[in-house]
Amino acid sequence: MDGMSIAEHFDLAGKVAIVTGGATGIGGAISCRLAEAGASVLISDIDAYLAAETAAALKGRGHVCEGVRGDASSLVDAGSVVAAAVEVFGRLDILVNSAGVYPLSSMLELSEAMWDTVMDVNLKGTAFHCRSAAEQMIREGHGGRIVNLASVTSMHPSPQQTHYAASKAGIIMLTKGLALEWAPHGIAVNAVAPGFVETPGTRHLAQEIQAGSKTGRRIMARVPLGRMCQPDEIAMAVLFLAGPASSYMTGSVMLVDGGFELS
Repeated sequence: MDGMSIAEHFDLAGKVAIVTGGATGIGGAISCRLAEAGASVLISDIDAYLAAETAAALKGRGHVCEGVRGDASSLVDAGSVVAAAVEVFGRLDILVNSAGVYPLSSMLELSEAMWDTVMDVNLKGTAFHCRSAAEQMIREGHGGRIVNLASVTSMHPSPQQTHYAASKAGIIMLTKGLALEWAPHGIAVNAVAPGFVETPGTRHLAQEIQAGSKTGRRIMARVPLGRMCQPDEIAMAVLFLAGPASSYMTGSVMLVDGGFELS
C-alpha cells in the first residue's frame, strides 16, 4: 500500500484541468466531477455562452472554473486554450478531450464536407489538443494526465456511423501511440470508450428506445444492462483516469458500455 487514503486517490486539489466540449452532455458531467474533486477547470466549448454558463453554475457551487470559446477542430485554438488555462490558473495537469460530433449518414450518402468535419473535430482536434497540452506539461516538468473520449463504435460497427467509428478508432491508436511517446515525461494518456450515452445529442435514440420502436429494440438488444448510459457514468471513469487511483495505467482504453462488447 502507498499510504494514501481512498479519498486521496481521487483528490485533484491543486490540479488544473481542461475539458474540451465541456459545457454540456458528457463534457459537462466531466467538468462537474473534476471540479468536485478539487481541480480548477477550464471549460472549452464551441459555444462560448454555454461554456460561461456552465462555469458560472459550478462557481456558484463553490468550485473554481472558467469558460472559454474553443473550436476543437482548430490548431490555433488548441494552443490558445492551453495558454488560457495557464494564464488563468498558472499551470496544467489534466486534459480531457470530450468534444466530438456524430452526424449519421450511410457511406454512400456521406459528403466530403461531413467526412472532413468529423475527422477534424474528433481526431485532428484531439491530436493537437494533446500535443499542445503535452508541450505545456513537459515545460512544467511535472507530468500529467490526458484522457481521450473514444467510443464503443470504434470496435463494433454500427449502421450509419462508419465515418464516426473511423475517427474514434483513430483516437484509440492515437492514445496508445502518445502513451508510448510521452511516458518518459510522466504523462499518462488513456481513453474512455462510452457506449450509448443519453445526452441532448442522442435524444432521438432515447426516444426510440422509450417508444419501443424497431430501432430502439435493436439498440437495446446489444446492451446487456438494458439501458442507455448516463453522462455521469462516463465522468466517473474519467475522474478515475485523471487522478492518482490510475497511477499505473497508460495507453489503456476503458469500456463503459453496459456490456455492449459482449453482445
